[in-house]
Amino acid sequence: MDLLTPGPGLIIWQAFIFLLLIILLAKLAWKPILGSLKEREQSIQHALDAAEQAKKEMANLKAENESLLREAREERDKILKTAREAANRLHDEAQADAKKNADKIIEDAKAIIQTEKNAALRDVKAQVAAFSLEVAEKLIKKNLADDKAQKELAETYIKELKLN
Repeated sequence: MDLLTPGPGLIIWQAFIFLLLIILLAKLAWKPILGSLKEREQSIQHALDAAEQAKKEMANLKAENESLLREAREERDKILKTAREAANRLHDEAQADAKKNADKIIEDAKAIIQTEKNAALRDVKAQVAAFSLEVAEKLIKKNLADDKAQKELAETYIKELKLN
């Protein structure tokens, strides 16, 4: 059983070598390892901060894009409304002009018709007067061929004049 239990000198040497190894590792290995761990922790933290900042910027950009989109829609609606109003106004103006032109054409046509009618009436009256004179002349020549008929006609006209 002596083989399984170490002696006090061996324990001291092992403790001394262990402490020396810990000091040596602390000076040579732990500082660089801890420094690289610290550096890596900082780089991860920077990456997380950058990701958070990017997330905030994305949210701001999204809100800004939505605002721009809303403004663009409002502008589009305003332009469409203005275009509709202009189209309606042009349509109404065109209808008013067409009605005015149609009324003018109708008035001109009525004036021309009235002028033509008056001219036709004058012609008809002139023709009727001419025909009447011809008929009267022929009747008078035929009826007043003798003196007796002339006296009777004169007396009849005088009686008619007194009655009226």
